[in-house]
Amino acid sequence: MGFMTTDITENTETANTAQTETANTAQTETSNTAQTQSSGPRDTVFIGKKPLMAYVTTTIIQLANLPSVSIKARGMSIGRAVDVAQIVSRKTENAGYTVGKILIGSETLESKDGRPRNVSTIEIEVKRN
Repeated sequence: MGFMTTDITENTETANTAQTETANTAQTETSNTAQTQSSGPRDTVFIGKKPLMAYVTTTIIQLANLPSVSIKARGMSIGRAVDVAQIVSRKTENAGYTVGKILIGSETLESKDGRPRNVSTIEIEVKRN
C-alpha cells in the first residue's frame, strides 16, 4: 500500500524519520505504478509531494465519472489530503461535492535499520450529492 503518488488505483493502500520516509516513498511509487495498469474503476487518489492543485484536479475529474472518490495519505502528506478534500468541497459548492466518511489509522513499517515504526494514515471520502 502506498500513498505517496498521484496514481489512481482500485486497491487500498526528525531527520532519521524523514530519510526513512523518503526511502519508503521510492518503494511505494514503484508498486503503485504497477497497480494502475489494471482495468476497472479507479476511485482512489493517493496524496504525495506534487502541487496541491494537481490532486484537486485529479479528484474532480474522477468525481465527474464516479459517485465517490477516496483521498488517501500517510505521514507528512495527511495535511495536504485534508486540504484537497476541503478545496474540492468548498470551492466547488455549485457542483455539489461533500466530504463523506473519514478514516484514520496507522501502519507499521520497517525502517532502514530494521526497526518497526508507526506511520499515521487517513482516508477521506468525497462524494457527489
